[in-house]
Amino acid sequence: MAKAAKLAGFTLLMVFIIATSYLAGSTAGFILVSPVIAEKSMAPPPALEEEFRVFWEAWRIVENEFYQRPIDSKELTYGAIRGALSTLEDKNTAFITPEHMAIIREDLTGTFEGIGALVEMNEDGYLVIVEPLAGRPADLAGLKAGDLVLEVDGVETRGMNLVEAISLIRGPKGTTVHLTIRRQGVLEPFEVEIVRQRIELRTLEYHLLKGEIGYIKLNEFNSQAPRQLRAALIDLLAKDPRGLILDLRDDPGGLVTAAIDVGSEFIAEGVIMSERGKDIEEDFEAQGGGLATEIPLVVLVNRGSASASEIVAGAIQDYGRGILIGERTVGKGSVQVQHQLSDGSGLRITIAHWFTPHGRLIEGEGLIPDVEVHITDEDLASGLDPQLELAIDYLER
Repeated sequence: MAKAAKLAGFTLLMVFIIATSYLAGSTAGFILVSPVIAEKSMAPPPALEEEFRVFWEAWRIVENEFYQRPIDSKELTYGAIRGALSTLEDKNTAFITPEHMAIIREDLTGTFEGIGALVEMNEDGYLVIVEPLAGRPADLAGLKAGDLVLEVDGVETRGMNLVEAISLIRGPKGTTVHLTIRRQGVLEPFEVEIVRQRIELRTLEYHLLKGEIGYIKLNEFNSQAPRQLRAALIDLLAKDPRGLILDLRDDPGGLVTAAIDVGSEFIAEGVIMSERGKDIEEDFEAQGGGLATEIPLVVLVNRGSASASEIVAGAIQDYGRGILIGERTVGKGSVQVQHQLSDGSGLRITIAHWFTPHGRLIEGEGLIPDVEVHITDEDLASGLDPQLELAIDYLER
């Protein structure tokens, strides 16, 4: 398989930004290898023909005898594929209809219209709000991290894959979506009405904080991130700051190449991350020539930091290059390759996992910050940011 650009994002998680960072992540998500066109003449090997005989026996019986409604062969085929994939017990391995493939392609263009929230499917099959993005429709409507989205416009989401659920929520700017929410501590589910908007994120923002501390907020690891980060570092370092804060909170990820380039600005040498799979074992090394490999450093993370964010933060933590302050990260470190099938549908297959330089698994684990600090509803209401304040205090010591 030829190497292609890899997305370390919530691509379905960024999503929601909805759409996405691909699929957004998302998740919530994922690390994605650019689509591969499947071979059209993939006949089953002789050894499998006997095993598939029982499948065709069942298929013919259904075609000949089922009477309650007309049989849609395509729907039956798609259902059979989904059923087979479900036995793998991997929520990131999924079949994608042609309609949802179109959504993914649109997401990758960087134009998103939706509610502005990071999302994922939990182990019970529910769609979960990982983090509403500040100032976006989901946040303004009062959605909170941990909210379960039970229904979208009356359609249950449990049991859907992430792309299917997201396709219900996203939609044109100015249109309304109704979400049925279950929230911990609230007895009954309730409905939230949200008007979709165009969601645009700046790749990077930076400025000098009080105490002569440089601050960089990286919102996503797209192709522009390494160049913009380097320009920001040149500008900030010219002011001779006493330390740097790299804010990766609510950053769903993006390109793996961007993660390596960004990490290389802070880590002089060594492995940034490792990729391990069935027939894959590869280390990704720091590129050298980083501008900020010695200045005191704090990295801010939270439950919206995923994939590429975790790759960079994990490497910085493993090498003791800086400290992590905030909340436990998402834990998105799987690699998917996406195949385009002959009818325009797709098949996304998990092929590997990412590990930090010291061999820590990211997928399902996340990163535990060196100093855990939570932001309460009272903090938000008062405009306080205790995570940032602690980072400033640490660098001023």
